[in-house]
Amino acid sequence: MKSNLKLALLSLLAVMIVVDSFAQSNPVIQKKTKVPPLIDREIFLGNPEIAGGQLSPDGKFISFLKPWKGVLNIFVKKITEPFDKAKQLTANDRPVGGYFWSYDGKYILYVEDKGGNENYNIYAVNPADDADTSGFPPARNLTPNEKIRAEIFAVSKKNPDVMMIGINDRDPKWHDLYKLSISTGKLEKLRENNDRISGWMFDWNETPRLAIRNPEDGSTEILHVDEKGNLSKIYEVGPLESAGINAFSADNKKAYISSNKGTNFVQLLLMDPETGSTTLVEQDPLKRVDLEDAAFSDVSHQLQFTSYYDDRLRLYFKDKKVEADFNFLQQKFPGRQIAWSGSTKDEQKVLINVTSDVHAPDVYLFDRVTKKLVFQYTPRPKLKQYEPYLSSMQSIRYKSSDGLEIPAYVTIPKQSNGKMLPLLVFPHGGPWARDYWGMNSYAQLMANRGFVVLAPNFRGSTGYGKNYLDAGNLQWGKLMQDDITWGVKYLVAKGLVDPKKVAIMGGSY
Repeated sequence: MKSNLKLALLSLLAVMIVVDSFAQSNPVIQKKTKVPPLIDREIFLGNPEIAGGQLSPDGKFISFLKPWKGVLNIFVKKITEPFDKAKQLTANDRPVGGYFWSYDGKYILYVEDKGGNENYNIYAVNPADDADTSGFPPARNLTPNEKIRAEIFAVSKKNPDVMMIGINDRDPKWHDLYKLSISTGKLEKLRENNDRISGWMFDWNETPRLAIRNPEDGSTEILHVDEKGNLSKIYEVGPLESAGINAFSADNKKAYISSNKGTNFVQLLLMDPETGSTTLVEQDPLKRVDLEDAAFSDVSHQLQFTSYYDDRLRLYFKDKKVEADFNFLQQKFPGRQIAWSGSTKDEQKVLINVTSDVHAPDVYLFDRVTKKLVFQYTPRPKLKQYEPYLSSMQSIRYKSSDGLEIPAYVTIPKQSNGKMLPLLVFPHGGPWARDYWGMNSYAQLMANRGFVVLAPNFRGSTGYGKNYLDAGNLQWGKLMQDDITWGVKYLVAKGLVDPKKVAIMGGSY
């Protein structure tokens, strides 16, 4: 697997070198009166200068990822300080697999593996600690076993020193449930997993009330956990269906789940956690795509909004204050996509990501009380100067060989004549994944070099309903490939693409 990935990356690099040479000499591009500047690959594909910003629970600090010796590591600074005054917390030779603040702000927790073995351990570092002999604050491995892969099930808010985690040291296939003390590293086994449990759901009182089990046939079961810890099945879906638990209702009496049992699209349901009976809360009002997400407040425990990713992201608000905030931000950044990426403990200050297909992403600090916006950083600031030359990403739909409609995105080189251009097809990996609208580094890189870029969400892609997902079963390299080929035919028929200049590249597909 690793050698195949390495070969794929080397192949991508070789293609890019050829493409750069092609872009410099392509007569379709050169005959334009104003040739867009050739944007260096590093600007699109190199490490971001700053990424992954997170607010401390009290809002006094911001942590973020920044390259150190070519590897993204964790830094922290006061919210009022410039980013170049930040304190480096980690000195890892592997990218951090993810990180977050403890609820009391005493620690930053992160996960990391060794040499790409994907056996992630959980680490803790205190931002207030002085550097030790290594020159950096000491980081503690809370799960010191290189042969296990730790999972985090819940982070306590009632006792910020506690996390509920899974460790697979006894049986590598399944994780036993442990209680972990962050300050001491003490582990207490709460339950040995002999029941094929893959996840636990804790209510707002932090009591385990539901569990997810995966039987051998590939189905999914939701189990009720009684006061004595006994498990009983209350809900199940077949191998070709899906079900997941989102959160408990504010009164802790019901649980929100997402499921496509007996229907095409994933819906939001309200479940009785003892009987498994469900009532419909919401499905896509346009009946086009699956439920993407349901957002809940950690303060009020109320549902704030639901989201659906169609050609673009659609939000349906349940909280009037949150809706007013989003409307305010949308007025400030028309045509762009707004996403909340973390908040203070009281949810009054929020980091927001502002993105689009033709703008370098920006991150702001938003005060929900004063409505003040303070710019924080741009992950790729060097891209800013090239925004006038970036190409828009358009959503299209076309019919495949059997008549199935395929949703896709196409990026057409800006300042081109839009006729008989070379095409690069860039299928996403997975195949159980999908492409989204927005800033796409590969699409922009190739469009800058004169290529139309087609990103097809072929059958088997996620998000478009169970029927569309399952249409890819047993069709890898068959009808799934037709979905790509007929996309090329569609663009050729439009006169946009030269049929003699078509290429394909990507990874995983």
